[in-house]
Amino acid sequence: MTAVLVIEDDNRIRLSLMLALEDEGYTVYGAATAEEGLLLHRRSPVDAVVVDLMLPGIDGFECIAQLRVQDDVPIVVVSARDDKRDIVAALEAGADDYVVKPVAIEELAARLRALRRRLRAVVPRADDVPTLVFGDLEIRPEAGEVRLCGEPVAVTRTEFRLLCELAEHPGRVLSRQQLLQRVWEYSIGDERLVDVHVGRLRQKIEQDSGTPRHLVTVRGLGYKLQR
Repeated sequence: MTAVLVIEDDNRIRLSLMLALEDEGYTVYGAATAEEGLLLHRRSPVDAVVVDLMLPGIDGFECIAQLRVQDDVPIVVVSARDDKRDIVAALEAGADDYVVKPVAIEELAARLRALRRRLRAVVPRADDVPTLVFGDLEIRPEAGEVRLCGEPVAVTRTEFRLLCELAEHPGRVLSRQQLLQRVWEYSIGDERLVDVHVGRLRQKIEQDSGTPRHLVTVRGLGYKLQR
Protein backbone atom coordinates (compact mmCIF):
# COMPACT_ATOMS: atom_id res chain seq x y z
CA MET A 1 0.00 0.00 0.00
CA THR A 2 0.99 3.63 -0.52
CA ALA A 3 0.82 5.86 2.55
CA VAL A 4 -0.86 9.25 2.03
CA LEU A 5 -1.03 12.18 4.45
CA VAL A 6 -4.07 14.48 4.16
CA ILE A 7 -3.55 17.95 5.68
CA GLU A 8 -6.95 19.67 5.83
CA ASP A 9 -8.45 21.78 8.62
CA ASP A 10 -12.10 21.12 7.70
CA ASN A 11 -12.93 17.96 9.65
CA ARG A 12 -15.69 16.89 7.28
CA ILE A 13 -13.59 17.28 4.14
CA ARG A 14 -10.55 15.65 5.74
CA LEU A 15 -12.54 12.64 6.89
CA SER A 16 -14.28 12.22 3.54
CA LEU A 17 -10.95 12.38 1.67
CA MET A 18 -9.37 9.90 4.06
CA LEU A 19 -12.23 7.40 3.80
CA ALA A 20 -12.38 7.70 0.01
CA LEU A 21 -8.62 7.21 -0.38
CA GLU A 22 -8.74 4.21 1.96
CA ASP A 23 -11.40 2.73 -0.33
CA GLU A 24 -8.90 3.21 -3.19
CA GLY A 25 -6.39 1.05 -1.30
CA TYR A 26 -4.22 3.69 0.35
CA THR A 27 -3.04 3.80 3.95
CA VAL A 28 -4.15 7.28 5.01
CA TYR A 29 -3.16 9.60 7.85
CA GLY A 30 -4.84 12.92 8.67
CA ALA A 31 -3.75 16.24 10.15
CA ALA A 32 -5.81 19.35 10.89
CA THR A 33 -2.86 21.76 10.76
CA ALA A 34 0.38 22.12 8.87
CA GLU A 35 2.33 21.85 12.10
CA GLU A 36 0.73 18.51 12.90
CA GLY A 37 1.24 17.24 9.37
CA LEU A 38 4.91 18.23 9.24
CA LEU A 39 5.53 16.48 12.56
CA LEU A 40 3.73 13.32 11.38
CA HIS A 41 5.78 13.21 8.19
CA ARG A 42 9.04 13.72 10.07
CA ARG A 43 8.24 10.87 12.43
CA SER A 44 6.84 8.47 9.82
CA PRO A 45 7.50 9.61 6.23
CA VAL A 46 4.63 8.99 3.81
CA ASP A 47 4.64 8.37 0.06
CA ALA A 48 2.49 11.38 -0.89
CA VAL A 49 0.90 14.43 0.73
CA VAL A 50 -2.47 16.03 -0.06
CA VAL A 51 -2.63 19.56 1.38
CA ASP A 52 -5.08 22.45 1.51
CA LEU A 53 -3.82 26.02 1.23
CA MET A 54 -6.09 27.73 3.76
CA LEU A 55 -4.81 26.30 7.03
CA PRO A 56 -4.69 27.84 10.51
CA GLY A 57 -1.22 28.82 11.72
CA ILE A 58 1.29 27.89 9.01
CA ASP A 59 -0.56 28.15 5.70
CA GLY A 60 -0.41 25.64 2.86
CA PHE A 61 2.27 27.52 0.92
CA GLU A 62 4.70 27.47 3.84
CA CYS A 63 3.76 23.87 4.59
CA ILE A 64 4.72 22.88 1.04
CA ALA A 65 8.01 24.76 1.30
CA GLN A 66 8.88 23.03 4.59
CA LEU A 67 7.97 19.61 3.19
CA ARG A 68 10.33 20.31 0.28
CA VAL A 69 13.15 21.05 2.72
CA GLN A 70 12.60 17.63 4.31
CA ASP A 71 12.52 15.54 1.11
CA ASP A 72 11.08 15.15 -2.39
CA VAL A 73 7.74 13.62 -1.36
CA PRO A 74 5.02 14.11 -4.02
CA ILE A 75 2.64 16.91 -3.03
CA VAL A 76 -0.85 17.50 -4.42
CA VAL A 77 -2.71 20.68 -3.47
CA VAL A 78 -6.49 20.34 -3.10
CA SER A 79 -7.92 23.83 -2.61
CA ALA A 80 -11.00 25.93 -3.28
CA ARG A 81 -8.70 28.74 -4.41
CA ASP A 82 -8.60 28.72 -8.21
CA ASP A 83 -6.85 32.03 -8.86
CA LYS A 84 -3.92 31.66 -11.25
CA ARG A 85 -1.60 33.42 -8.81
CA ASP A 86 -2.41 30.90 -6.07
CA ILE A 87 -1.82 27.97 -8.41
CA VAL A 88 1.50 29.35 -9.60
CA ALA A 89 2.59 30.21 -6.05
CA ALA A 90 1.80 26.68 -4.82
CA LEU A 91 3.73 25.09 -7.68
CA GLU A 92 6.61 27.50 -7.16
CA ALA A 93 6.67 26.53 -3.48
CA GLY A 94 7.23 22.93 -4.56
CA ALA A 95 3.85 21.29 -5.16
CA ASP A 96 3.71 18.69 -7.94
CA ASP A 97 0.04 19.14 -8.81
CA TYR A 98 -2.97 21.33 -8.05
CA VAL A 99 -6.62 20.25 -7.97
CA VAL A 100 -9.50 22.67 -7.40
CA LYS A 101 -12.31 21.72 -5.00
CA PRO A 102 -14.73 20.06 -5.20
CA VAL A 103 -12.58 17.19 -6.38
CA ALA A 104 -13.71 13.79 -7.60
CA ILE A 105 -11.88 11.16 -5.58
CA GLU A 106 -11.30 9.11 -8.76
CA GLU A 107 -9.40 12.06 -10.26
CA LEU A 108 -7.34 12.58 -7.11
CA ALA A 109 -6.51 8.87 -6.86
CA ALA A 110 -5.53 8.81 -10.55
CA ARG A 111 -3.18 11.74 -10.07
CA LEU A 112 -1.59 10.11 -7.03
CA ARG A 113 -1.05 6.94 -9.06
CA ALA A 114 0.52 8.94 -11.87
CA LEU A 115 2.86 10.64 -9.38
CA ARG A 116 3.94 7.27 -8.00
CA ARG A 117 4.59 5.92 -11.52
CA ARG A 118 6.69 8.98 -12.31
CA LEU A 119 8.77 8.46 -9.19
CA ARG A 120 9.50 4.87 -10.14
CA ALA A 121 10.27 5.84 -13.72
CA VAL A 122 13.11 8.20 -12.81
CA VAL A 123 15.07 5.76 -10.69
CA PRO A 124 18.58 5.72 -12.25
CA ARG A 125 18.89 2.90 -14.75
CA ALA A 126 21.75 0.47 -15.11
CA ASP A 127 21.58 0.26 -18.91
CA ASP A 128 23.99 2.28 -21.01
CA VAL A 129 22.11 5.45 -21.94
CA PRO A 130 24.35 8.12 -23.48
CA THR A 131 24.84 11.54 -21.93
CA LEU A 132 22.71 14.12 -23.74
CA VAL A 133 24.74 17.28 -24.38
CA PHE A 134 23.33 20.72 -25.14
CA GLY A 135 26.33 23.04 -25.10
CA ASP A 136 27.25 23.59 -21.45
CA LEU A 137 24.23 21.53 -20.32
CA GLU A 138 24.59 17.77 -19.77
CA ILE A 139 21.76 15.36 -18.97
CA ARG A 140 22.67 11.87 -17.79
CA PRO A 141 19.51 9.73 -17.82
CA GLU A 142 21.36 6.63 -16.61
CA ALA A 143 22.55 8.42 -13.46
CA GLY A 144 19.61 10.74 -12.90
CA GLU A 145 21.96 13.72 -13.12
CA VAL A 146 21.96 17.18 -14.68
CA ARG A 147 25.15 19.25 -14.98
CA LEU A 148 25.73 22.83 -16.06
CA CYS A 149 29.30 23.79 -16.94
CA GLY A 150 30.39 20.56 -15.26
CA GLU A 151 28.64 21.38 -11.96
CA PRO A 152 25.69 19.31 -10.68
CA VAL A 153 22.26 20.93 -10.81
CA ALA A 154 19.63 19.96 -8.24
CA VAL A 155 16.31 19.28 -9.97
CA THR A 156 13.12 17.62 -8.79
CA ARG A 157 11.94 14.32 -10.23
CA THR A 158 9.29 16.06 -12.32
CA GLU A 159 11.79 18.62 -13.62
CA PHE A 160 14.14 15.79 -14.54
CA ARG A 161 11.43 13.93 -16.46
CA LEU A 162 10.47 17.12 -18.27
CA LEU A 163 14.07 17.85 -19.21
CA CYS A 164 14.67 14.28 -20.41
CA GLU A 165 11.51 14.32 -22.52
CA LEU A 166 12.61 17.49 -24.28
CA ALA A 167 16.22 16.27 -24.58
CA GLU A 168 15.12 13.07 -26.29
CA HIS A 169 13.61 15.23 -29.06
CA PRO A 170 16.36 17.86 -29.62
CA GLY A 171 15.19 20.89 -31.54
CA ARG A 172 11.65 19.53 -31.83
CA VAL A 173 8.75 21.57 -30.48
CA LEU A 174 6.54 19.75 -27.99
CA SER A 175 3.20 21.29 -27.10
CA ARG A 176 2.08 21.79 -23.53
CA GLN A 177 -0.57 19.11 -23.99
CA GLN A 178 2.02 16.64 -25.29
CA LEU A 179 4.22 17.35 -22.28
CA LEU A 180 1.28 16.92 -19.89
CA GLN A 181 0.60 13.51 -21.42
CA ARG A 182 4.22 12.32 -21.52
CA VAL A 183 5.60 13.79 -18.29
CA TRP A 184 2.57 14.04 -16.00
CA GLU A 185 0.63 11.19 -17.70
CA TYR A 186 -2.55 13.31 -17.78
CA SER A 187 -4.87 13.14 -20.77
CA ILE A 188 -6.48 16.35 -19.47
CA GLY A 189 -4.82 18.83 -17.13
CA ASP A 190 -3.91 22.43 -16.41
CA GLU A 191 -1.21 23.53 -18.86
CA ARG A 192 0.10 25.97 -16.26
CA LEU A 193 1.77 22.93 -14.66
CA VAL A 194 4.07 22.84 -17.68
CA ASP A 195 4.72 26.59 -17.75
CA VAL A 196 5.66 26.79 -14.08
CA HIS A 197 8.02 23.80 -14.25
CA VAL A 198 9.66 25.20 -17.39
CA GLY A 199 10.18 28.49 -15.56
CA ARG A 200 11.77 26.71 -12.60
CA LEU A 201 14.02 24.69 -14.89
CA ARG A 202 15.19 27.82 -16.68
CA GLN A 203 16.29 29.34 -13.39
CA LYS A 204 18.49 26.29 -12.85
CA ILE A 205 19.90 25.45 -16.30
CA GLU A 206 20.15 28.82 -18.06
CA GLN A 207 22.88 31.38 -17.55
CA ASP A 208 20.15 34.00 -17.95
CA SER A 209 16.63 32.67 -17.43
CA GLY A 210 15.19 35.84 -18.99
CA THR A 211 16.88 35.10 -22.32
CA PRO A 212 17.12 31.28 -22.43
CA ARG A 213 19.50 29.64 -24.90
CA HIS A 214 18.55 26.00 -24.36
CA LEU A 215 14.94 25.73 -23.14
CA VAL A 216 13.15 27.91 -25.67
CA THR A 217 9.51 28.94 -26.06
CA VAL A 218 8.04 28.70 -29.54
CA ARG A 219 5.13 31.11 -29.38
CA GLY A 220 1.77 29.48 -29.93
CA LEU A 221 3.27 25.99 -30.20
CA GLY A 222 5.16 24.94 -27.06
CA TYR A 223 8.74 24.35 -25.93
CA LYS A 224 11.92 22.85 -27.33
CA LEU A 225 15.42 22.11 -26.06
CA GLN A 226 18.15 23.20 -28.42
CA ARG A 227 21.92 22.92 -28.54
